[in-house]
Formats: sequence, structure tokens, C-alpha cells
Amino acid sequence: MLDPELLERITARRAELDELEEQLARQLAEVRAERDELAVAERVFERMTRQLAEERPSAGPVLGQVGGRAVMLIPHRESGVEEDSLPWDYQRILVAVRQAAGPVMAREVGEAVGVDVSVKAKLEPLRSKLIRLVDRGWLRKLPDGRFTTRL
Repeated sequence: MLDPELLERITARRAELDELEEQLARQLAEVRAERDELAVAERVFERMTRQLAEERPSAGPVLGQVGGRAVMLIPHRESGVEEDSLPWDYQRILVAVRQAAGPVMAREVGEAVGVDVSVKAKLEPLRSKLIRLVDRGWLRKLPDGRFTTRL
């Protein structure tokens, strides 16, 4: 015959395992529900991304008005936007930074693109263009003030 204490322990353990099984079943149901929600969210995200891409204007340079004069705006760097969408002087700056052996100062870029770097008034507009390219994601500015292409 079986020991009554042993039978009691088996019964108690079975009850613990039954309760654990119920908890795990609830958790599994919650995980599956969340996974289904994520799949729906992913489909919505992809659909919205496609719709936004179709609604956006072409990636070419955008003309804006400054002081009643048409000027070319510098586009943000995004997928589908190529360097040739930039004005030619900005393209030359990118080429100069890319061809440098490493990060470069504005003065070095100026020398490469033919700016008289001895005159501060001619170097500052170049520095402004470099900063604009950083702001739009085409270049990266290091803490020491040097510029490099994005990796």
C-alpha cells in the first residue's frame, strides 16, 4: 500500500503543476495575441510608408523664395535622393571632403574647391555650406570641427 503522506505530496504537486500549466497557457495566449498585433502594425506601417512615398514630390532640387528671388534648397539625404540633386557647388564640396585622406577643416575644403582661404569673408560662406550639408545629413561634423562623409 501507498503511504498516505506520499499520496498527499503527489496530489499537492499535481495541483501545483496544473496551476502552472494554466498560467503558462494564459501567457502563451497573451504572447500570441501580441505577436498578431505586431504583424498588423507592421502591415499598417508598410502601407503608410508606401502611401507617403507616393505622395512625396520627386527627389529633385526644390526651388524656394528668398527675398523675392528663386533659390535652390538643399534636400535632406534620404533613400532615393542622389548627390546630383544637390547644386553643383555643394557637389564639389562633397567630392572634396570624400577625396580627403580623413576628416578635414573648412579651410582644407576651401583650398580643394578653389576658395581664397586667406580671406575670412570668402571662407565663411563655405563653412555655412558645410554646416548646411551636415544639417541635411550629407556630411558629419566631428567635435573638433572637422568634416567627414557619412559612413
